[in-house]
Amino acid sequence: MSARRKLLGAALVAAALVGQVTLVARLPLPGGVTPDLVLLVVVAFALTNGPLPGSVTGFAAGLAADLAPPADHTIGRYALVLCLVGYLCGLVQDDLKDSANLAFLAMVVGVTGGSLLYVGVGAVLGDLRVTWPAVTRVLPLSLLYDFVLSPFVLYVVTWLVRRVDQHRVGYDFWEPGNRYRR
Repeated sequence: MSARRKLLGAALVAAALVGQVTLVARLPLPGGVTPDLVLLVVVAFALTNGPLPGSVTGFAAGLAADLAPPADHTIGRYALVLCLVGYLCGLVQDDLKDSANLAFLAMVVGVTGGSLLYVGVGAVLGDLRVTWPAVTRVLPLSLLYDFVLSPFVLYVVTWLVRRVDQHRVGYDFWEPGNRYRR
């Protein structure tokens, strides 16, 4: 993975985290639930870059979200979840190159899996807020908001990754077969 893609991943995570904390968390949406921009960005980045960049970006994004001021859960919980989700979503990267429908389906499955995994890890760690009534009230709305934003986030991340690759200059010895370009 090129240095430009690494910087793009860091910028996307930073923008998603700032947007989540400052804008999305304050939206008066029905049910008092908001979409999870950080999860959406990690899934989209993993689907466009593969398992290793997906898991590293997921871990970094999760740790940043764990340490962000309104966090009220065990530190490392979100980092674990996003690392696993980034890795698993990155595994299907090669299967999605020809179909936008499959990419959207993978995005929906990744977001659903991430949300369910977050709830499951919370239950295992003894989070008192993870109860059946709370999960059945909050999770469907959260997933609905995430599904609505999924195609837009996937499109933006894919477009940015392609833009970064178009403007690559120099030799990237991590990717075999590349020639020196000016």
